[in-house]
Amino acid sequence: MNSGNYGKVAVLMGGLSAEREVSLKSGGAVLAALRKQGVDAHGIDAGKDVLQVLARGQYARAFIALHGRGGEDGVIQGALEVLGIPYTGSGVLGSALGMDKLRCKQLWIGCDIPTPEFAVYSGESTLAAIAQRLGYPLFVKPVHEGSSIGIGKAGNLDELRRACTEAARYDHSVLIERCIVGPELTAGILGERELPLIRLETPRSFYDYEAKYLLDSTRYHCPSGLTPEQERRVQALARRAFASVGCRGWGRVDFMLDAAGLPYVLEVNTVPGMTDHSLVPMAARHAGLSFEQLAMRILEISLETSAGE
Repeated sequence: MNSGNYGKVAVLMGGLSAEREVSLKSGGAVLAALRKQGVDAHGIDAGKDVLQVLARGQYARAFIALHGRGGEDGVIQGALEVLGIPYTGSGVLGSALGMDKLRCKQLWIGCDIPTPEFAVYSGESTLAAIAQRLGYPLFVKPVHEGSSIGIGKAGNLDELRRACTEAARYDHSVLIERCIVGPELTAGILGERELPLIRLETPRSFYDYEAKYLLDSTRYHCPSGLTPEQERRVQALARRAFASVGCRGWGRVDFMLDAAGLPYVLEVNTVPGMTDHSLVPMAARHAGLSFEQLAMRILEISLETSAGE
Protein backbone atom coordinates (compact mmCIF):
# COMPACT_ATOMS: atom_id res chain seq x y z
CA MET A 1 0.00 0.00 0.00
CA ASN A 2 1.16 3.53 -0.79
CA SER A 3 2.29 5.34 2.37
CA GLY A 4 -0.01 8.24 1.52
CA ASN A 5 -3.07 6.01 1.83
CA TYR A 6 -2.67 5.79 5.59
CA GLY A 7 -3.78 9.40 5.97
CA LYS A 8 -2.73 11.54 8.90
CA VAL A 9 -1.29 9.28 11.60
CA ALA A 10 -1.01 10.16 15.29
CA VAL A 11 1.90 8.45 17.06
CA LEU A 12 0.82 8.36 20.70
CA MET A 13 3.71 8.32 23.17
CA GLY A 14 4.81 9.46 26.60
CA GLY A 15 1.66 9.55 28.65
CA LEU A 16 1.34 9.59 32.42
CA SER A 17 2.41 6.09 33.43
CA ALA A 18 5.57 4.92 35.19
CA GLU A 19 6.83 3.82 31.76
CA ARG A 20 6.70 7.33 30.30
CA GLU A 21 10.42 7.61 29.48
CA VAL A 22 10.52 4.28 27.66
CA SER A 23 7.37 5.21 25.76
CA LEU A 24 8.90 8.49 24.59
CA LYS A 25 11.84 6.51 23.17
CA SER A 26 9.54 4.00 21.47
CA GLY A 27 7.32 6.71 20.04
CA GLY A 28 10.24 8.79 18.80
CA ALA A 29 11.70 5.80 16.97
CA VAL A 30 8.34 4.89 15.42
CA LEU A 31 7.69 8.48 14.38
CA ALA A 32 11.05 8.71 12.61
CA ALA A 33 10.53 5.34 10.90
CA LEU A 34 7.07 6.23 9.57
CA ARG A 35 8.19 9.62 8.32
CA LYS A 36 11.15 7.98 6.59
CA GLN A 37 8.64 5.82 4.71
CA GLY A 38 6.64 8.87 3.64
CA VAL A 39 3.79 8.57 6.14
CA ASP A 40 2.16 11.80 7.32
CA ALA A 41 2.94 10.97 10.96
CA HIS A 42 2.69 13.36 13.92
CA GLY A 43 3.99 12.73 17.44
CA ILE A 44 1.60 13.36 20.33
CA ASP A 45 2.70 13.30 23.96
CA ALA A 46 -0.50 11.88 25.42
CA GLY A 47 -1.37 14.17 28.32
CA LYS A 48 -4.72 14.71 29.98
CA ASP A 49 -5.89 16.66 26.93
CA VAL A 50 -5.07 13.89 24.44
CA LEU A 51 -8.69 13.36 23.37
CA GLN A 52 -9.13 17.03 22.51
CA VAL A 53 -5.82 17.01 20.62
CA LEU A 54 -6.88 13.96 18.62
CA ALA A 55 -10.34 15.37 17.86
CA ARG A 56 -8.92 18.72 16.69
CA GLY A 57 -6.21 17.06 14.61
CA GLN A 58 -8.60 15.05 12.40
CA TYR A 59 -6.34 11.99 12.44
CA ALA A 60 -7.09 9.04 10.19
CA ARG A 61 -5.51 6.48 12.55
CA ALA A 62 -3.29 6.13 15.59
CA PHE A 63 -0.08 4.22 16.19
CA ILE A 64 -0.07 3.45 19.92
CA ALA A 65 3.43 3.58 21.40
CA LEU A 66 2.17 4.15 24.95
CA HIS A 67 3.39 1.71 27.60
CA GLY A 68 1.71 1.02 30.91
CA ARG A 69 -1.48 2.36 32.39
CA GLY A 70 -3.62 4.65 30.32
CA GLY A 71 -2.05 3.47 27.07
CA GLU A 72 -1.70 -0.29 27.22
CA ASP A 73 -4.68 -1.21 29.41
CA GLY A 74 -7.67 -0.52 27.16
CA VAL A 75 -8.26 3.08 28.28
CA ILE A 76 -6.88 4.86 25.20
CA GLN A 77 -8.20 2.06 22.98
CA GLY A 78 -11.77 2.69 24.19
CA ALA A 79 -11.36 6.43 23.72
CA LEU A 80 -10.10 5.94 20.16
CA GLU A 81 -13.10 3.77 19.37
CA VAL A 82 -15.43 6.49 20.65
CA LEU A 83 -13.61 8.98 18.40
CA GLY A 84 -13.81 6.56 15.47
CA ILE A 85 -10.03 6.43 14.98
CA PRO A 86 -8.56 3.03 14.00
CA TYR A 87 -5.47 2.12 16.01
CA THR A 88 -2.63 -0.37 16.17
CA GLY A 89 -2.51 -3.39 18.44
CA SER A 90 -5.07 -5.12 20.59
CA GLY A 91 -8.60 -3.90 21.27
CA VAL A 92 -10.15 -2.85 24.56
CA LEU A 93 -10.62 -6.35 25.98
CA GLY A 94 -7.24 -7.77 24.95
CA SER A 95 -5.45 -4.65 26.17
CA ALA A 96 -7.20 -4.62 29.54
CA LEU A 97 -6.59 -8.31 30.16
CA GLY A 98 -3.03 -8.20 28.85
CA MET A 99 -2.14 -5.49 31.36
CA ASP A 100 -3.55 -7.53 34.25
CA LYS A 101 -1.08 -10.26 35.17
CA LEU A 102 -3.47 -11.88 37.64
CA ARG A 103 -6.43 -12.19 35.26
CA CYS A 104 -4.13 -13.46 32.52
CA LYS A 105 -2.86 -16.25 34.76
CA GLN A 106 -6.37 -17.16 35.90
CA LEU A 107 -7.50 -17.30 32.26
CA TRP A 108 -4.50 -19.39 31.18
CA ILE A 109 -5.11 -21.89 33.95
CA GLY A 110 -8.68 -22.26 32.67
CA CYS A 111 -7.33 -22.80 29.14
CA ASP A 112 -4.75 -25.37 30.30
CA ILE A 113 -1.87 -23.08 29.31
CA PRO A 114 1.11 -23.62 31.64
CA THR A 115 2.02 -20.65 33.83
CA PRO A 116 4.01 -20.58 37.10
CA GLU A 117 2.13 -21.22 40.34
CA PHE A 118 1.23 -18.04 42.20
CA ALA A 119 -0.53 -16.41 45.12
CA VAL A 120 -1.98 -12.95 45.68
CA TYR A 121 -0.39 -10.89 48.44
CA SER A 122 -2.90 -10.14 51.18
CA GLY A 123 -0.69 -9.04 54.07
CA GLU A 124 2.51 -10.01 55.86
CA SER A 125 0.77 -12.63 57.99
CA THR A 126 0.19 -14.78 54.87
CA LEU A 127 3.75 -14.74 53.52
CA ALA A 128 5.23 -17.66 55.43
CA ALA A 129 2.43 -19.97 54.29
CA ILE A 130 2.74 -18.76 50.69
CA ALA A 131 6.50 -19.33 50.71
CA GLN A 132 6.07 -22.80 52.15
CA ARG A 133 3.60 -23.72 49.41
CA LEU A 134 5.44 -22.20 46.44
CA GLY A 135 9.06 -22.52 47.60
CA TYR A 136 11.95 -20.10 47.14
CA PRO A 137 13.05 -18.28 45.12
CA LEU A 138 9.93 -16.21 44.44
CA PHE A 139 9.11 -13.29 42.19
CA VAL A 140 6.95 -10.44 43.44
CA LYS A 141 5.16 -8.36 40.81
CA PRO A 142 2.75 -5.43 40.72
CA VAL A 143 -0.23 -6.78 38.78
CA HIS A 144 -0.69 -3.76 36.50
CA GLU A 145 2.85 -2.57 35.71
CA GLY A 146 5.17 -3.35 32.82
CA SER A 147 8.88 -3.02 31.99
CA SER A 148 9.69 -4.96 35.20
CA ILE A 149 8.82 -1.88 37.26
CA GLY A 150 8.35 -2.82 40.92
CA ILE A 151 9.35 -6.45 40.40
CA GLY A 152 11.53 -8.09 43.04
CA LYS A 153 13.08 -11.50 43.65
CA ALA A 154 13.08 -13.08 47.11
CA GLY A 155 15.14 -15.94 48.50
CA ASN A 156 13.92 -15.76 52.10
CA LEU A 157 11.09 -14.37 54.21
CA ASP A 158 12.75 -11.01 54.92
CA GLU A 159 13.41 -10.43 51.23
CA LEU A 160 9.84 -11.46 50.45
CA ARG A 161 8.46 -8.90 52.91
CA ARG A 162 10.62 -6.15 51.42
CA ALA A 163 9.70 -7.10 47.85
CA CYS A 164 5.97 -7.06 48.65
CA THR A 165 6.28 -3.64 50.32
CA GLU A 166 8.12 -2.29 47.28
CA ALA A 167 5.66 -3.77 44.76
CA ALA A 168 2.73 -2.35 46.74
CA ARG A 169 4.12 1.15 46.11
CA TYR A 170 3.16 0.71 42.46
CA ASP A 171 -0.10 -1.23 42.68
CA HIS A 172 -2.84 -2.18 45.13
CA SER A 173 -2.68 -5.72 43.74
CA VAL A 174 0.55 -7.74 44.06
CA LEU A 175 1.38 -11.18 42.69
CA ILE A 176 3.78 -13.68 44.26
CA GLU A 177 5.01 -16.21 41.70
CA ARG A 178 7.10 -19.37 41.84
CA CYS A 179 10.42 -18.87 40.10
CA ILE A 180 11.02 -21.18 37.14
CA VAL A 181 14.77 -21.78 36.92
CA GLY A 182 15.93 -22.00 33.34
CA PRO A 183 16.30 -20.04 30.09
CA GLU A 184 14.09 -16.99 29.51
CA LEU A 185 12.52 -16.65 26.06
CA THR A 186 10.38 -14.12 24.29
CA ALA A 187 8.15 -14.66 21.25
CA GLY A 188 7.08 -11.79 19.02
CA ILE A 189 3.81 -11.91 17.10
CA LEU A 190 3.21 -9.80 14.00
CA GLY A 191 -0.20 -10.33 12.46
CA GLU A 192 -0.44 -13.97 11.43
CA ARG A 193 3.31 -14.41 11.71
CA GLU A 194 5.35 -15.65 14.68
CA LEU A 195 8.77 -14.02 14.84
CA PRO A 196 11.93 -15.96 15.76
CA LEU A 197 12.38 -16.62 19.48
CA ILE A 198 14.97 -14.67 21.45
CA ARG A 199 16.75 -16.21 24.46
CA LEU A 200 17.82 -13.69 27.10
CA GLU A 201 20.85 -13.79 29.37
CA THR A 202 21.68 -11.21 32.01
CA PRO A 203 24.37 -11.16 34.72
CA ARG A 204 21.79 -9.60 37.04
CA SER A 205 19.55 -11.74 39.25
CA PHE A 206 16.76 -11.40 36.67
CA TYR A 207 15.81 -9.45 33.54
CA ASP A 208 14.88 -6.23 35.35
CA TYR A 209 14.37 -2.62 34.16
CA GLU A 210 18.11 -1.89 34.06
CA ALA A 211 18.83 -5.06 32.08
CA LYS A 212 16.06 -4.20 29.62
CA TYR A 213 16.79 -0.56 28.94
CA LEU A 214 20.02 0.73 30.48
CA LEU A 215 22.75 -1.92 30.41
CA ASP A 216 24.80 -3.35 27.57
CA SER A 217 25.63 -6.55 29.48
CA THR A 218 22.39 -8.32 28.55
CA ARG A 219 22.91 -10.93 25.84
CA TYR A 220 20.26 -11.69 23.23
CA HIS A 221 20.44 -15.00 21.41
CA CYS A 222 18.58 -15.25 18.11
CA PRO A 223 18.53 -18.03 16.94
CA SER A 224 17.53 -19.04 20.44
CA GLY A 225 19.51 -22.29 20.53
CA LEU A 226 16.37 -24.44 20.77
CA THR A 227 15.78 -27.20 18.26
CA PRO A 228 13.42 -26.31 15.40
CA GLU A 229 10.73 -28.52 16.96
CA GLN A 230 11.11 -26.88 20.40
CA GLU A 231 10.95 -23.44 18.81
CA ARG A 232 7.76 -24.32 16.93
CA ARG A 233 6.14 -25.62 20.13
CA VAL A 234 6.95 -22.42 22.03
CA GLN A 235 5.72 -20.27 19.14
CA ALA A 236 2.47 -22.23 18.99
CA LEU A 237 2.02 -21.79 22.75
CA ALA A 238 2.70 -18.07 22.36
CA ARG A 239 -0.05 -17.84 19.74
CA ARG A 240 -2.48 -19.73 22.02
CA ALA A 241 -1.70 -17.52 25.01
CA PHE A 242 -1.97 -14.37 22.90
CA ALA A 243 -5.29 -15.37 21.34
CA SER A 244 -6.80 -16.62 24.62
CA VAL A 245 -6.47 -13.15 26.14
CA GLY A 246 -8.22 -11.62 23.11
CA CYS A 247 -5.11 -9.94 21.72
CA ARG A 248 -4.72 -9.00 18.08
CA GLY A 249 -2.36 -7.27 15.67
CA TRP A 250 1.06 -7.48 17.20
CA GLY A 251 2.61 -8.17 20.59
CA ARG A 252 5.01 -10.30 22.57
CA VAL A 253 4.71 -13.29 24.90
CA ASP A 254 7.37 -14.03 27.52
CA PHE A 255 8.34 -17.51 28.75
CA MET A 256 10.58 -19.43 31.11
CA LEU A 257 11.77 -22.97 30.35
CA ASP A 258 12.15 -25.35 33.28
CA ALA A 259 14.88 -27.96 33.74
CA ALA A 260 12.92 -30.43 31.60
CA GLY A 261 12.58 -27.90 28.77
CA LEU A 262 8.86 -27.27 29.39
CA PRO A 263 7.70 -23.69 28.66
CA TYR A 264 5.72 -21.59 31.16
CA VAL A 265 3.97 -18.40 30.05
CA LEU A 266 4.88 -15.38 32.18
CA GLU A 267 2.95 -12.57 30.54
CA VAL A 268 1.70 -11.04 27.32
CA ASN A 269 2.70 -7.57 26.12
CA THR A 270 0.20 -5.78 23.88
CA VAL A 271 2.40 -2.72 23.18
CA PRO A 272 6.00 -4.00 23.28
CA GLY A 273 8.91 -1.59 23.35
CA MET A 274 10.18 -0.13 20.09
CA THR A 275 13.53 1.19 21.35
CA ASP A 276 17.09 0.26 20.36
CA HIS A 277 17.10 -2.31 23.20
CA SER A 278 13.66 -3.73 22.37
CA LEU A 279 12.95 -7.35 21.57
CA VAL A 280 10.32 -7.29 18.80
CA PRO A 281 12.47 -5.09 16.51
CA MET A 282 15.39 -7.41 17.23
CA ALA A 283 13.39 -10.51 16.30
CA ALA A 284 12.01 -8.75 13.22
CA ARG A 285 15.56 -8.03 12.02
CA HIS A 286 16.37 -11.73 12.23
CA ALA A 287 13.22 -12.38 10.18
CA GLY A 288 14.45 -9.99 7.50
CA LEU A 289 12.43 -6.89 8.46
CA SER A 290 14.08 -3.53 9.05
CA PHE A 291 12.75 -1.27 11.81
CA GLU A 292 10.99 0.86 9.17
CA GLN A 293 9.38 -2.23 7.61
CA LEU A 294 8.26 -3.41 11.05
CA ALA A 295 6.63 -0.07 11.86
CA MET A 296 4.88 -0.02 8.49
CA ARG A 297 3.66 -3.60 8.92
CA ILE A 298 2.18 -2.76 12.34
CA LEU A 299 0.39 0.21 10.80
CA GLU A 300 -0.79 -1.96 7.89
CA ILE A 301 -2.24 -4.52 10.33
CA SER A 302 -4.35 -1.73 11.87
CA LEU A 303 -5.93 -1.24 8.46
CA GLU A 304 -6.59 -4.95 8.03
CA THR A 305 -8.16 -5.20 11.48
CA SER A 306 -10.42 -2.18 11.12
CA ALA A 307 -11.56 -3.38 7.70
CA GLY A 308 -12.53 -6.75 9.20
CA GLU A 309 -14.55 -5.35 12.09
